[in-house]
Amino acid sequence: MKYLVTGAAGFIGAKVVEELCLKGHHVIGIDNLNDYYDVSLKVARLSRLENTLFEFRVLDLGDRESISELFSIEKFQRVIHLGAQAGVRYSIENPMAYGDSNLIGHLNILEGCRQNKVGHLIYASSSSVYGLNEKIPFTTSDSVDHPISLYAATKKSNELMAHSYSHLYQLPTTGLRFFTVYGPWGRPDMAPFIFTKKILEGKTIDINNNGDMSRDFTYVDDIVEGVIRIADIVPTKDDNWTVESGTPATSSAPYKVYNIGHGSPIKLMDFIGEIESALGIEAIKNFREMQPGDVYKTYADTQDLFKVTNYKPHVGVKEGVRRFVDWYKEFYQK
Repeated sequence: MKYLVTGAAGFIGAKVVEELCLKGHHVIGIDNLNDYYDVSLKVARLSRLENTLFEFRVLDLGDRESISELFSIEKFQRVIHLGAQAGVRYSIENPMAYGDSNLIGHLNILEGCRQNKVGHLIYASSSSVYGLNEKIPFTTSDSVDHPISLYAATKKSNELMAHSYSHLYQLPTTGLRFFTVYGPWGRPDMAPFIFTKKILEGKTIDINNNGDMSRDFTYVDDIVEGVIRIADIVPTKDDNWTVESGTPATSSAPYKVYNIGHGSPIKLMDFIGEIESALGIEAIKNFREMQPGDVYKTYADTQDLFKVTNYKPHVGVKEGVRRFVDWYKEFYQK
């Protein structure tokens, strides 16, 4: 099968490409290789994907004409859209980047899928959409109308845009709300990477909300397994669905939204403790107040995804952190 994977040089995207190729699929990956974080890490991820079934193109999601031409020429059967401007805090500092990539870019992908009859679009949403929601665990039947960062707002917008295309053009779409993905080849702007780097350098780590936070940390291999499995579960129309009887994650259109996470939140201080244990170094800690755009706790109810895919994470935090730390030391301390 022929796939397009956007964000192919990214943390999750590169691993998705690798797994699709191992399964014998023809994959074209695109990424604009922007400098939001170290471009050499993105290039290193790509260097591991030298495969006759994989082709890489440097392409910006906001380039409407080039995206349209790509779809028209390649005739993809499925699209896994993971490319986006990431980062909650960066969206506070540089909001326009999120409009260009996450809104215009997402629309360009939707148009490409519509115009070329793509069989299934799978796209990345985020646990950030739950915003001010305090009901635990987060379920896809919850209201997500109160995001607390522009990044989260763009991801909620992606879901709404996808629904309109599913309804108007019968384009099958599946949104995946990712919960705190970590592991080898992870992003330098995320906590596991930041903490590990600073601890090894003997620098102080900042701990938000005085350490009173929890995250549904999910190992990257488990996330990718879920993505690959859901690609084969193509949504269909449900003529019996109504707004009154259904949930926001379903529709009469061929449209679905799922949580994808470990389903067991870990206290931030426990996660830091696992990093300290794996490194054999105690961190120098600076406890501070909650930061803008941050949330107290994330916790995914993944039962809907499990029902349709039998997806269930296997890698616990102790093993996952050890694998990340081993990779970090090998990659950066050669």
